[in-house]
Amino acid sequence: MSVVKINVLSVPAEMREELERRFSGRAGMVEASDGFEWFELLRPVEGTDSYLVYTRWRSEEDFQNWQSSRAFQAGHAQAAGQGQGHGQEPGQGHGQPGQGHGHGQGPAATGSELWSFEVVESAGPKA
Repeated sequence: MSVVKINVLSVPAEMREELERRFSGRAGMVEASDGFEWFELLRPVEGTDSYLVYTRWRSEEDFQNWQSSRAFQAGHAQAAGQGQGHGQEPGQGHGQPGQGHGHGQGPAATGSELWSFEVVESAGPKA
């Protein structure tokens, strides 16, 4: 059964471009991970300042393996402009408090929360 991880990032309006730049700078890093199924960065349209980072994994074990991998650490450090991994929690390299300051602008997000779900049912377009 697939699992979904949604990292909820609170991002002030003036830091949205920076957050998106940091994510685009790490594009492709998670896709090669064993058990990876899907990634989306969702920009808020109205009513919230929270971005959603959606990833889908074959299993909880696959997600945990990726999270403890060098690729995860390097990708989050690169996105924050640090150049090396420091064992961040999900999303921290994208500007969480206490982490790197890409282009001297400080953290892009002011908070982060990780939600976990199991996929019970899924549908796609009919052929």
